[in-house]
Amino acid sequence: MISIKEEILVPSPPRRVWEVISDPSAVVSCIGGAELGASHDDGSFDGTLAVRFGGLRVKFAARIALDLDEPACEGRLTARGADGQGATRFSAGATFRVAEGETPGSSRVSCDGEIKLNGKLAKLIESGAGMVVSRMTKEFTDELVKACAAPAEPTTAAPAGTDTAAPRPTGLLARLRAWWAGRWPGRRGQSPRTASPSVNKSDEALGQGGRR
Repeated sequence: MISIKEEILVPSPPRRVWEVISDPSAVVSCIGGAELGASHDDGSFDGTLAVRFGGLRVKFAARIALDLDEPACEGRLTARGADGQGATRFSAGATFRVAEGETPGSSRVSCDGEIKLNGKLAKLIESGAGMVVSRMTKEFTDELVKACAAPAEPTTAAPAGTDTAAPRPTGLLARLRAWWAGRWPGRRGQSPRTASPSVNKSDEALGQGGRR
């Protein structure tokens, strides 16, 4: 069994950190070798994670469930799956929590969990787990800090004609709103398009030609 107990300090407010860490796609983007798969009717989703243990690279596939308590900024993750060859199976559970940091505008993310392994690679994975968890935690922390420092979704639309790239929205609902706004720009308060003078002149010339 592999035990995980980590605490991460992030120089961003708890609500911003929770916005990122409660979004599976945002979390996956912070983990090297991780990919998000299809979602299911029960709210669970598929995911894969490739991990290197010494000279051995193992790719795990899992069915993941996420239970979130947004007011408390707490969550519970459970996963069950196996490596690509089916030689080693695992089950995992972890709780995570976002709280105020020691300094204003900062946060503390704590995570407690355990992973149970069965199969021929179990001993090899367990023997190198400490080093792997330490390395992945550092990489995840660096990426999480970057993600939380990025601007959140803008609350007002940019003026028409402004060539300014909008910050990348986080969260599924935010991305859907951004996609809808990009597909139908007129719905975001832009004024109706009017016919240009050149079009009117072309129509007038065409009409004169018709009376020849």
